[in-house]
Amino acid sequence: MSSSSAMVRILIKGGKVVNDDCTQEADVYIENGIIQQVGKELMIPGGAKVIDASGKLVLPGGIDTSVHLEENFMNATTADDYYSGTKAALAGGTTMVIGHVLPERNESLLEAYEKCRSSADSKSCCDYALHVGVTWWGPKVLAEMEKLVREKGVNSFQMFMAYKDTFMLRDSELFQALQHCKDIGAVARVHAENGELVAEGAKEALDLGISGPEGIEISRPEELEAEATHRAITIANRAHCPIYLVNVSSMSAGDVVATAKMQGKVVHGETTVAHAVLNGMQYYHQDWAHAAAHVTVPPLRLDPSTPNFLMSLLGNDTLNVVGSDHRPFTIKQKAMGKDDFTKIPHGLPGIQDRMSVIWEKGVIGGKMDENRFVAVTSSNAAKIYNLYPRKGRIIPGADADVVVWDPEGSKTISVDNQLQGGDLNLFEGLRCHGVPLVTISRGRLVYENGMFTCAEGSGKFCPLRTFPDYLYKKMVQREKVTKANLLYFKFIIYLNLVPHCQAVKAVEREPYAGEVVAVVNSGKRDFGASDLDTPTRPCTRHGGMRDLHESSFSLSGAQIDDNIPKRSSARILAPPGGRSSGIW
Repeated sequence: MSSSSAMVRILIKGGKVVNDDCTQEADVYIENGIIQQVGKELMIPGGAKVIDASGKLVLPGGIDTSVHLEENFMNATTADDYYSGTKAALAGGTTMVIGHVLPERNESLLEAYEKCRSSADSKSCCDYALHVGVTWWGPKVLAEMEKLVREKGVNSFQMFMAYKDTFMLRDSELFQALQHCKDIGAVARVHAENGELVAEGAKEALDLGISGPEGIEISRPEELEAEATHRAITIANRAHCPIYLVNVSSMSAGDVVATAKMQGKVVHGETTVAHAVLNGMQYYHQDWAHAAAHVTVPPLRLDPSTPNFLMSLLGNDTLNVVGSDHRPFTIKQKAMGKDDFTKIPHGLPGIQDRMSVIWEKGVIGGKMDENRFVAVTSSNAAKIYNLYPRKGRIIPGADADVVVWDPEGSKTISVDNQLQGGDLNLFEGLRCHGVPLVTISRGRLVYENGMFTCAEGSGKFCPLRTFPDYLYKKMVQREKVTKANLLYFKFIIYLNLVPHCQAVKAVEREPYAGEVVAVVNSGKRDFGASDLDTPTRPCTRHGGMRDLHESSFSLSGAQIDDNIPKRSSARILAPPGGRSSGIW
């Protein structure tokens, strides 16, 4: 950011300032990239640029918590780099993005991070931060996670329960990763789908001749997301780690999150604008290109009431954040999977339209008010990633990331006038009421009435601090209570006040002095080994149901009653159910 832009003075006059907890009529004065004053009848120095916000809302700039820019994924490179992607974000009212670093299997997390930084620093038009994917597990990953946190300004890592043989972690690895996230104070993001069953479902669909985009929905039913969501929360609870579930896409997964929250578990959830607005009937469109354009994971859900349900969860704080998960591909790139849906690159665009679409479907649709809109598009993200109140709130001392929003204005979304990459728009033809008129990033007027004044590389990397209170304060307090309870139980046991205390302790008994059978070494693996995979059950013709006509029971070989003579037949005088009077 140049020194000249840092000295710009801006007065936003006559608008309503909207934060996540209140709305007030106030003017906002900005200088040196910082909000200096908020209130009425402000005393300000001369020379300030005045923006008339009469009848408009003044919002904290949006924070998009999940974007994939200049990323190589499934043999394709996303259609936006950090310049075009962040420029589109600013046009939509988003002033900060958090991108993804996805190392290949066995690739150094640090090297992947540095490669991403070297490109993004010179291109980004707005502030940005980075999540780093934990796509494999080992001592090197553990050490590099700690180094990224301590030295590189990373405070979030994403783990995958899907993408078998590429990104997926086993349960034991996920448990260790979550434990380490807790130890270093990082945000643990988890993509929850049952990767094993997804892989089997894809094979079954292809075997049935289903090769089109509908296969993505058929092979990844929502029960696989719900099961993995419950399993992820359970593993996180055992690891005493707050968990942040990404891309929550279904009603059943949303119910799992809601139940966990009611049980007092520290769980936060993020959905995407596509999942909160669109449904999975798109996959059955007659035009292959249209259907393929909507391929993402988890897939959009067939039940047409799902988007309405997810928007309601955003409104009642069951889900905390809505991101774009912006990963745009062209139709030509999607066509790599024209004969096999498993080869269609996963990803949807949305970085530019996220805020307007959520305003239309959420606020205009009656699911949330303007304060809750600010929470799910900006403030909650700032709290979760330890940026609050420097970002996500309009108060003196905060970064001057501000949007002047016209609640009465409207626009029709179209690929013809979009700035984001790709040759399609998921919300083509949607009329949105509620549009950004002015976007200010760190005190710089970067977008006004359709005109840009931002320069490539003018954005800034934001190092993120660890142990955000919004996630960890409750966990720290619980650990204190647990330790205090253990000390109390030990004291009671010491005094023998409660002979049957509920504290976990070993049973005092005499050592076993009997004989021990000799170990028979048959060359087989030790069934007590921790890394032994669960034996797979034989497959039956009945799709997992027990086949009562098939049995592993056998009478071959010597039997214990071979010495007892057998009668060739026996007459039954009183058969069960009574005698038959028929010819049988």
